[in-house]
Amino acid sequence: MQFDSFSDFIAMGGYGFYIWLSFGTCALILLGILVNSLRDTKRIMASVEQQIIREARIKKAKQEQIS
Repeated sequence: MQFDSFSDFIAMGGYGFYIWLSFGTCALILLGILVNSLRDTKRIMASVEQQIIREARIKKAKQEQIS
């Protein structure tokens, strides 16, 4: 689709409000998914690190118990 001016591009033939609103909503949803994924990844990595430390502590306690 070809537009004569930038304002025609923004207006999108009278449907600009709905089009730009849908683009904005989509961008917000994608940003929310990104933030949520990054936060979950951080939480999961911290949980894995705690589990590794816990397992090392248990292994060390078993070794000391055998000795």
